[in-house]
Amino acid sequence: VQLQASGGGLVQAGDSLRLSCATSGRTFSSYVMGWFRQAPGKEREFVAAIRWSAGSAVYANSVKGRFSISRDNAKNTVYLQMNSLRPEDTAVYYCAADSVPTVVATDGREYDYWGQGTQVTVSS
Repeated sequence: VQLQASGGGLVQAGDSLRLSCATSGRTFSSYVMGWFRQAPGKEREFVAAIRWSAGSAVYANSVKGRFSISRDNAKNTVYLQMNSLRPEDTAVYYCAADSVPTVVATDGREYDYWGQGTQVTVSS
């Protein structure tokens, strides 16, 4: 199983970015896919997650209404559309997969596959 995150960059406050997580090595239709982030000196935190089959999503309160998670079955890719970015969104963003989900988990310990991070920097 491989997860390849991309799409990070340096933007100004109020701008938008779309992160991509390309998946390979397995059929992910039964998985839950999540995005997490970790800022310097802080613990990793949950951002958003989606149940691949149903498309049902969960968001952290801090990003609700600004971020949107989606998946493209044909491209085996999960996206995180980030709008109205704020300096406090600056972090390394990671995509992850929960291969045996019972719920759409917000705890990173439930996820057993992780991609490399992609840096998002939002300047004020």
